[in-house]
Amino acid sequence: MTALLVYKALHIFFMVAWFAGIFYLPRLFVYHSINQEPPCSAMLKVMERRLLFFVTPFAVLTLVFGLLMIFEYGREWFKYNLWLHYKFVLVIILYIYHGYCFKLLADFKHDRNTRSDRFYRIFNEFPVLLLLAIIMLAILKPSF
Repeated sequence: MTALLVYKALHIFFMVAWFAGIFYLPRLFVYHSINQEPPCSAMLKVMERRLLFFVTPFAVLTLVFGLLMIFEYGREWFKYNLWLHYKFVLVIILYIYHGYCFKLLADFKHDRNTRSDRFYRIFNEFPVLLLLAIIMLAILKPSF
């Protein structure tokens, strides 16, 4: 067993754990935007906060093990695999999405949400599309 395979396994594990949260959090935002009853809203605020803070370390560890894989492959490999550069752009967008979830969380926490449940339903689909594109790039490794 090589370090590269360990890094790859951990990268995939933490990515799956991260995405489980990233897929569920906007669904909580949908429910929260629909239901304004104080007891339900209070419960959703706790669930949203706990979920986001629970999956954020998975996002960090996904990045750490992804970078370790790149270092293991080497600089030349990185330089000549353009598909990985495109993957990086998508991953950066995904981290921006994750960061924006903190802003939305704060809006709900302070009862400042102005977005509809429809917005959150669409927002919920965005990481699905990113994940599909990232996986296609990682598996197919197209030459551009």
